[in-house]
Amino acid sequence: MTIEATRARSKFRVERAVGRYFANPIVRGLGRIGIRTTFATDLETLGRKTGTIRRVPVSATFDENGAWLISQHGTRSGWAANITADPQVRIRQGGHWRTGTARLMPGDDVVARARTFASHPAFAGLTVATFRALQSDPISVRITFTHNDSDERRT
Repeated sequence: MTIEATRARSKFRVERAVGRYFANPIVRGLGRIGIRTTFATDLETLGRKTGTIRRVPVSATFDENGAWLISQHGTRSGWAANITADPQVRIRQGGHWRTGTARLMPGDDVVARARTFASHPAFAGLTVATFRALQSDPISVRITFTHNDSDERRT
């Protein structure tokens, strides 16, 4: 294994642990009491092994036809692997759930995409730096909305 691959793997393990045991529980807890942040929203996938609904906080940027996400660790992240197995997802947009089909977009420019996540153009550099600090093998993910109904439930 190369030094770069070893660093990426180590970075992935640390970032995954921080997300799983610190950041994600805080974002989830705040969401449960009604406090939402513009930096994170909920993505719902079906577990590729269990078939159960999995919900994870993610950063997303929305347009009228769908949303863009960046999987910082490519298909090593659980939610990206779940999308590979079943691309039907739900994502929270504000206070409503939207249904869509997700696709990994390996040809997309992740750095340019990360700039679109900034709340203001002046913050684009900081946004890119933050994504870069947390990523090991990033890939853009496009969710195309399949329904206009914002409150449907997955069965």
